[in-house]
Amino acid sequence: MATTQILFIRHGETAWNRIKRIQGHIDIPLAETGLEQAQKLAARLARDARDGARLDAIYSSDLMRAQQTAQPFADALGLVPRLRKGLRERSYGQFQGHDSAEIETLFPDAYAAWQTRDPGFAPEGGESQREFYHRVLHALEPIVAEHPGGRIACVAHGGVLDCVYRFANGIELSAPRNYQLLNTSINVVDYVDGRAQVVQWADVSHLDATSDDDGYRKVL
Repeated sequence: MATTQILFIRHGETAWNRIKRIQGHIDIPLAETGLEQAQKLAARLARDARDGARLDAIYSSDLMRAQQTAQPFADALGLVPRLRKGLRERSYGQFQGHDSAEIETLFPDAYAAWQTRDPGFAPEGGESQREFYHRVLHALEPIVAEHPGGRIACVAHGGVLDCVYRFANGIELSAPRNYQLLNTSINVVDYVDGRAQVVQWADVSHLDATSDDDGYRKVL
């Protein structure tokens, strides 16, 4: 079967990324630094296209921080981003709008359950990690099917990239993360016959420096 190559791109930095406040489905815009990152990403992808590595389509989460990251390089390449709600970050319910310390104070029992890394745990009003994982994989299936042999971009969120990496590498949802999910990083994954293989991960060569949010911490 034909290989579909997807460039998974995490959105640029937001003000809440900097202070480690959980965004989830809250529609936070990019910070000034994030907008600058998006412009550098656009210049990089436009240069790649001139060198022959063109994109056939661009998909994006419908949340503002993803759209603001996708639009500059969509404009540069003459493409229109196709918005997909299924590419949104995990819904964290009552945790959204709070940082970890606030969650521990406000919702101590839920915080303790969250820290066990149980994939079945869901904050009140939110998704479990297992529900989120299956939602992301389900959203990607028709995208892959529509572009056999194609090369496309999906602009999404740290949690979405985490799901993709775990799927490609067979990593349990409860396992700690030891790979990076960087703002405006380019993460290349090949899909063929229902399987995924990571070709390149966490490429931020278009940036002068990574964001304060980046690293191996939980990034949302």
